[in-house]
Amino acid sequence: MSKKITGLGALIVVAALSGACANTVQGVKQDTEKIAEKTGAAANTVDVKSALIADGRVDASNINVDTSANTKTVVLKGTVPDAQQRTTAEAIARDNAEGYTITNQLTVAAAKE
Repeated sequence: MSKKITGLGALIVVAALSGACANTVQGVKQDTEKIAEKTGAAANTVDVKSALIADGRVDASNINVDTSANTKTVVLKGTVPDAQQRTTAEAIARDNAEGYTITNQLTVAAAKE
């Protein structure tokens, strides 16, 4: 009888550990997916900011680009010298952050002389 109880106890321990391992594997998978999303969002931030800097139609010196992996949103903040640059900056962001929503919070402020 003692061997049966010991064997049953060992079986329960193995089953419990198997469940724990499955939870750990699932947790690692979820963590990996979150990291991949955040890395993708960071790459979009760099892509958008680089494109704004490279484009001669926009003065990007006062534009901040923030990207949220959770909401898949790129937010443009800061100032540009005129309304045309505000519109152009949004178009550049849209072209370089495929699959993301663009929120344009840029304000128009004349350049200081």
